[in-house]
Amino acid sequence: MEMLRYKIRIAVLWVLMAVATSAHSIMVAMDPTAMEGAIPEFEAAGPGMWFFLALFWMVPLWLAFMSLTVKGSANRWVNFIVGIIFTILNIWHFLGCGLAIIEGVVGEPTAHHILLVGSTVVATALIAWYAWKWPKQEA
Repeated sequence: MEMLRYKIRIAVLWVLMAVATSAHSIMVAMDPTAMEGAIPEFEAAGPGMWFFLALFWMVPLWLAFMSLTVKGSANRWVNFIVGIIFTILNIWHFLGCGLAIIEGVVGEPTAHHILLVGSTVVATALIAWYAWKWPKQEA
């Protein structure tokens, strides 16, 4: 039963990350100031960049499913490693978009940026934490 609790927590956190990413993208598209800075970035993006951005939705959704269905330590290690990778990427996104560290993006962080992208950082950090604390033995 303890194992199932960890799997459900991790799955819900992966879904939360995908939903927060979606909500952030929608809200950026509605914010004229943010779009003004993002349009040149979108125009310069090639197919590889769009594929990379699509991974921010698909990887968490697939990992949510896999964390509930896959057995064994591979599940634990994949969630731990990918959780750390996504935490780093989300921190980079939080700093880059919100604080204008990345060249070409202007403006200061908005409340929705702090809430939504900050939530993705917390969610993925918790995923790595729960995967690390995951019980070693599966029943």
